[in-house]
Amino acid sequence: MPIAYYTENVSLPKNFKKIPVKQWIKEVVFIHAKKLGAIVYIFCDDKKILEINRQYLQGDYYTDIITFDYTEGNILSGDLYISIDTVKSNSEKFQTEFIEELYRVMIHGILHLCGVKDKTEDEQSKMTLEENKALEILRTKIKF
Repeated sequence: MPIAYYTENVSLPKNFKKIPVKQWIKEVVFIHAKKLGAIVYIFCDDKKILEINRQYLQGDYYTDIITFDYTEGNILSGDLYISIDTVKSNSEKFQTEFIEELYRVMIHGILHLCGVKDKTEDEQSKMTLEENKALEILRTKIKF
């Protein structure tokens, strides 16, 4: 099934590598013993992510990603809204490259679809570990 990328009021960075990223996502999904269904990334601005957060999650704050999970059984499907504005501010806050932070957020959403949680401190540690493992896989495919 496809992985699609859309933008709303933002542009993807020029160094975003669509095809290797798709292959990487498929590999991470496989490692987690899942199958890939339809994954749609919608890259947007803070205004849009706040609107979605208020409308669907009753949250009144900016966030880097909101994932709508349509997974059925082992077949992952979902819409993943990513605020490019928040990713940029987080990359500055954490002193990472923007593109690395973007890839981290992208795989964070996929890991949620795979069943990795991050509500407790222990779950957050596991999520960070899984994100780091996934980013190491991507580093074998592209330079960032």
